[in-house]
Amino acid sequence: MQEKRVALVTGGNKGIGLEIAKALAKNDFVVLVGSRKLEDAGSAAKSIGENAHGIQLDVTDQASIDAAADRVRSEFGRLDILMNNAGISRAPKPGGTFKEAMALNSLTSAPLADIRVVFETNVFGVIAVTQAMVPLLRESPAGRIVLTGSSGGSMTLNSDPANAHRKMYGNYSVSKTAAQAVTLAFALALESTNIKVNAADPGFTSTALNDFNGTRSVEEAAREPVRLALLGSDGPTGTFSDENGTVPW
Repeated sequence: MQEKRVALVTGGNKGIGLEIAKALAKNDFVVLVGSRKLEDAGSAAKSIGENAHGIQLDVTDQASIDAAADRVRSEFGRLDILMNNAGISRAPKPGGTFKEAMALNSLTSAPLADIRVVFETNVFGVIAVTQAMVPLLRESPAGRIVLTGSSGGSMTLNSDPANAHRKMYGNYSVSKTAAQAVTLAFALALESTNIKVNAADPGFTSTALNDFNGTRSVEEAAREPVRLALLGSDGPTGTFSDENGTVPW
């Protein structure tokens, strides 16, 4: 069995995922950088260093997920950290701008097909990957699952009339609400094990997800997910937090 601890980061080839992968590699993890395209995963892993390996992983493709789990088991024997980071803000449209996409974000106008595309990655992808990796996490003395969530998906915050951002509570945000609920459900199901499951809010980060309109750097955004990934045995499970503390569900 692999002596070093092993971490898998979905959507790890760029943005927050890449920064998380870099941080975990610096903490002496063997990091598996997941990406839909193996060449992108390999390039990202090369940029991190010898502790990183690229792995083809499309969270919307069960065959890809199963193949990734088989590779982790055959090459490393276990998994210590699963970072559920992969996510999309809207259905890809050739030539479409972020502003145009946001105009179709409201559930009153979003095409149902576009909603399904976002949910396939942000919600069902989280479920499918976690289900596949839980048997490997059980082989770890301290398994950790972390979701890169979003306070934009907080029902508490968005139900407050004083929240000026709640007008953006549409397709993407609702998918994050669901992903955060899924994360809590896994935490409750695994509560009697040594696997801790938590969600992190990275803040409004400048990434391709929002056409680099965010105000936070990826370095800042990665801090809370990495902190949760490195929780000790006395750490919590079933929480949602940012660098300032608890974020309401």
